[in-house]
Amino acid sequence: MKKHLPLLILSVFLLLFCYSASAQAGKTTWYINPQTGNDQSTGKDSRRAWKTFAPLNRLTLSAGDRVNILAPGDFHQSLIPKAKGTSKAHITINFAPGVYNFYPDGALKKQFHISNTNDVPDGMKDIALYINNCRFVDIKGPGAKLLMRGKMIETCLDHSENISINGLTYDYYRPTVSELTVVNTGDHFADLRIHPESKYSIRDSLLTFLGEGWQHKPFWLWQVLDTQTGDLQRTDIAVDSIRYAETGTNLVRAWFKKNPGFKTGLIYQNRDVTRNCSGIFMQRSKNISLKNIHINFMHGMGVVSQFCQNIRMDHISVRPDPASGRTCAAWADILHFSGCRGNIEINNSYLSGANDDAINIHGTYLRVINIPKPQQVLVRFMHNQTYGFDAFTPGDSIAFIHAEALREYSSNVITQVQKVNDKDFLLTLKKPVPTSISPTDVIENTTWTPHVWIHRDTVARIPTRGILVTSRRKTVIENTVFQHTHMSGISIADDAASWYESGMVKDFVIRHNQFIQCGEPAIIICPENTRSDGPVHQNIVISDNHFDLQGTKALSAKSTSGILFNNNTIKADKAFDIKKALELKDCADVKVAGNRIGN
Repeated sequence: MKKHLPLLILSVFLLLFCYSASAQAGKTTWYINPQTGNDQSTGKDSRRAWKTFAPLNRLTLSAGDRVNILAPGDFHQSLIPKAKGTSKAHITINFAPGVYNFYPDGALKKQFHISNTNDVPDGMKDIALYINNCRFVDIKGPGAKLLMRGKMIETCLDHSENISINGLTYDYYRPTVSELTVVNTGDHFADLRIHPESKYSIRDSLLTFLGEGWQHKPFWLWQVLDTQTGDLQRTDIAVDSIRYAETGTNLVRAWFKKNPGFKTGLIYQNRDVTRNCSGIFMQRSKNISLKNIHINFMHGMGVVSQFCQNIRMDHISVRPDPASGRTCAAWADILHFSGCRGNIEINNSYLSGANDDAINIHGTYLRVINIPKPQQVLVRFMHNQTYGFDAFTPGDSIAFIHAEALREYSSNVITQVQKVNDKDFLLTLKKPVPTSISPTDVIENTTWTPHVWIHRDTVARIPTRGILVTSRRKTVIENTVFQHTHMSGISIADDAASWYESGMVKDFVIRHNQFIQCGEPAIIICPENTRSDGPVHQNIVISDNHFDLQGTKALSAKSTSGILFNNNTIKADKAFDIKKALELKDCADVKVAGNRIGN
């Protein structure tokens, strides 16, 4: 026995060494199969796959690990990986092709304050995929459709970095926007064909739309789509006096004394307007890549990026599944960015079928409420849809803005942040607060302002504006097609009195785009200042674009200096005068040259 002891010790040492090396390498593959799996299995072999996400959620995935979801199926819990990859060894999660039903009953529920969508601030949000405090994770799923079976955040990235999502499709089994087509109208009735996926009931002659875990009666705010022109617009329909009766399968007759706005052949959309969720939500995360993503429907304020850094969205397709016959893909905005920094790039994407803007990029002004000490300022979120999230960190730079003029008059650096409540923040500053503060003045976090590059995209079937951008860093919008947006194709705003969406523009290029029958003006520069102390925006180049106008207005600009409008092609059906096409107020240093006019 003694002569074999050294050999035995060596064997044990080699076994431990190999196990340790394997553990450090972290190249384990885990398997999940909701159809044939068993949570009592090891999960390390395709024949011994787990059935649910529960065993995986208890693990901490290491660099180089892989998760293979082998088959589609039903999931009553969230996917919540604890994943710590490295730049050289990412963690990969693969979804096999097919339809994945995500139910909210056993899903992770969390409270979030989400910019522009905070009607239910204390409400819990159900989440399908929750990526929290993770790094270097690649989620892949070409051909995989994640189907929500109730109101859910489809994917949430929370305090994570270097995350990529590629190939997934998102949809709802019962979208929260209901659709119907008017097939006939009379003096006192309209015959409605309700979309088969828009479940409903009629009781006591009243119509109620039914969903998975929700219901609502028709609201007065509707959207109406003319499929012949592609025009999608909001409209008010007084619904209180309408009575309903079923006349066949998904056929309903609406009775009224006077037609409130139904027209034969048009498609109407209706939703509960309570802002209580978002489609994809990303906060305090960085280095994010969304690629080859298909969004057939999402509930809430679209894809919300809140205080994130470096976001690239490539080949994002937002439109209903063509086989569904639906026309709405987004309950509100499509892509919404609030208080982001670094680079935002959106390219090769098709953004359509929304209930609000296709893209909105902005910061948030907070109003100055008090100055407790010479180097302290108490500030407040002012809009009831935007508050509660951490808008500052020590080291951030801020600008003081006169609200009436929307012009910066002082800057400072934050050294300490105290959250007093969901709306009020006490900021300690590096230098004393300026003495010239007015009661309505606001501050902007200028550190969290992004460079923006939007290119080679298409924006269509949008009831409001195509793209809103207000960032003081360089913005370029190029080679993008705007198809019949009901309002302006591009809007450059800035306000400190309504939504408090900041801020000033200093370097903005709009080139090689097509504006096809958009609402006019096709481009609007509209800071909401009430006093003119000088330009709010500056250095805006509008060059080499094609305008196919409905009427005569290509550009309207206010309180802006350094506008160059040159080498554009303008097609107009009416008698056209370039001087009337450009509406300018309180603007300086405007240059117009080389534009071509045609019918």
